[in-house]
Amino acid sequence: MNALQDKPAFLNVSASATGRRWVGPSVEEDRLSEAMAQETGLPGPLCRTLVRRGISAADAPAFLAPTLRDLLPNPHALKDMEKAAARFLRAIEQRQRVAIFADYDVDGGASAALLITWLRDLGLTATLYIPDRIDEGYGPNDAAMSALAAEHDLIICVDCGTLSHGPIAAAKGADVIVLDHHLGGETLPRALAIVNPNRQDETGDLGHLCAASVVFLMLVEANRQRRAAGHKSPNLMALLDLVALATVADVAPLTGVNRAFVRQGLTVMARRERIGLTALADVAGLDQAPTSYHLGFLLGPRVNAGGRIGKADLGARLLATAERHEAEALAGKLEQLNTERREVEARVRDAALEQATARGLDGPLVWAAGEGWHPGVVGIVAARLKEATNRPAIVIGFDGDIGKGSGRSVAGVDLGAAIQRLAADELLLKGGGHKMAAGLTVTRDQLEPAMERLGDLLAKQGADAIGPADLRLDGILMPSAASVELVHQIEDAGPFGAGAPAPRFAFPDVLIHFAKQVGANHLKISFGDGINARIDAICFGAMDGPIGPMLLGHNGARFHLAGRLEINTWQGRQSVQLRLEDAAPAY
Repeated sequence: MNALQDKPAFLNVSASATGRRWVGPSVEEDRLSEAMAQETGLPGPLCRTLVRRGISAADAPAFLAPTLRDLLPNPHALKDMEKAAARFLRAIEQRQRVAIFADYDVDGGASAALLITWLRDLGLTATLYIPDRIDEGYGPNDAAMSALAAEHDLIICVDCGTLSHGPIAAAKGADVIVLDHHLGGETLPRALAIVNPNRQDETGDLGHLCAASVVFLMLVEANRQRRAAGHKSPNLMALLDLVALATVADVAPLTGVNRAFVRQGLTVMARRERIGLTALADVAGLDQAPTSYHLGFLLGPRVNAGGRIGKADLGARLLATAERHEAEALAGKLEQLNTERREVEARVRDAALEQATARGLDGPLVWAAGEGWHPGVVGIVAARLKEATNRPAIVIGFDGDIGKGSGRSVAGVDLGAAIQRLAADELLLKGGGHKMAAGLTVTRDQLEPAMERLGDLLAKQGADAIGPADLRLDGILMPSAASVELVHQIEDAGPFGAGAPAPRFAFPDVLIHFAKQVGANHLKISFGDGINARIDAICFGAMDGPIGPMLLGHNGARFHLAGRLEINTWQGRQSVQLRLEDAAPAY
């Protein structure tokens, strides 16, 4: 039993409606929070959030107002950076033909858009090439690279290429630069430059960067070299909306410079100056300043929809376009594809969960494979299985004898390294990724041996000892204390997301004043302390689980409610809303 399990359950909730044990702040965290509140004058709930993030009272002011100037790493910290930027600039000076080969997800699309926009500002048009997920698969391939090399002087691979030995060798006659973040192998392809914080000969200090951040750092270095030569350069700050979108959508941890990228990128995005993102926000119904939640769950999936089940380059074209009519048309198409994607995903998810459940959900790996499962949704379904089981998950779709799959991992388990080991052992046709996500291609006859071996590798990392996810809570909050001002103050400790979870608070012993099912499976409630303070709450998907029926049929009972505070904007007015995640009877 670990230390968290040794201490009493928070509010005595050892098994909530969702079966989770509630864990509150430690005695030490309580002490530090109280001391910080006294020393800084900051509200207690904010101090609890800062302490949970490991921030001291002395560091709190700087943490609450992060600046890119203070946190931006020196681009020279990455190998091959100066060489890559110099070759990139030579292409501009000599008006050479440049091609950008990008991955088909948000990170790849945003990376490509960064380069296209920067080059366009200097009067150069780049060729965009994004492989088809089904026909070509992930990353560079021999035929595409050979064809691009025949027509271009420089090929820049973004969010891919670190393991592409053959395809890069096939790019005869052209120089190749790789700007990536996926795990590197023991040897690197023979490219002119490979800038990747996850090369094996890197320190790993910048391993949390997504590909768009690596591209941004290369542009920082390019601007520096241009300034040294007496030339003006494009405004990099205006590009941070793309870096923010990619960082959140690629589930990069929101720590260090990533946090500053997203904070400042959200400010840029709120100006609605990038017509592609503005058009997408409008079709998605986003009528307020964007947050990291909107990037991850509203905009990101729509940008991804083209690469998942439509034309692979739609998302990148939307992010890069300078034509309003094209932006509106692309946004509309992506909205339609995202609706189709949700329908396909639901069918695969149900089948995968049934299969994985029959196989067993208590091992080091949860996996499922099926004939005809669309390769564009297997990654999302793997994420759903991971969330449901708190285990690394793999989902594979077969077309004949070849299966293409994606995996998602949990904290502390490096899935990418394990997948790379399988590929090296020839149990996979190919595979790679990073700690939290990976992709693979496997033959039907190697499926069972590969998954058994993967389970063994993950068990050695402790994946089989992971229990049900406890619900970590930052403390108790009374309805009367949950003000709009407090929520804004807590948001200063954000943005929240991967590696920096939003603080969760418990509202103890409250009454349900109003409860109503909304939509197909959501629940809207109003609750209070029984005196005068009331708060609205929304619980998405509540009717598909135990929370919805329990609260809908409350019969005047009192409950402990837990979730994350947010601002709800309606007709220009702001109010506090609880994003309800769990509940338990208040006995």
